[in-house]
Amino acid sequence: QVRLVESGGGLVHSGGSLRLSCTASGTSFTLRAMAWFRQAPGKERDLVAGISSTDLTAYADSVKGRFTISRSTDAENTVFLQMNSLKPEDTAVYYCHARDDTWSEHWGLGTQVTVDP
Repeated sequence: QVRLVESGGGLVHSGGSLRLSCTASGTSFTLRAMAWFRQAPGKERDLVAGISSTDLTAYADSVKGRFTISRSTDAENTVFLQMNSLKPEDTAVYYCHARDDTWSEHWGLGTQVTVDP
């Protein structure tokens, strides 16, 4: 069973930066795709950024130019989300998502990101 563990969330002032990490365990295959979603209170869970097994990336319009998703060069099935120029509207629980070699979905438990005005 694939298990995703996120880290790196926290409290930051507007304009600041955070780096989230997600590490997958429980699989010997390279995950087909990994992504970050976020969910603010009272809102739906939305895609923030995704990266394929061939390093193709995609971003939500609201984070383009500010966030960068990347894969670790040291650890397989580990992705990062570098978040710069954070805004209060970026406040949410950020979830790691992955699809395995059978295209089954897996979710992490989430990490809270809070941006103070």
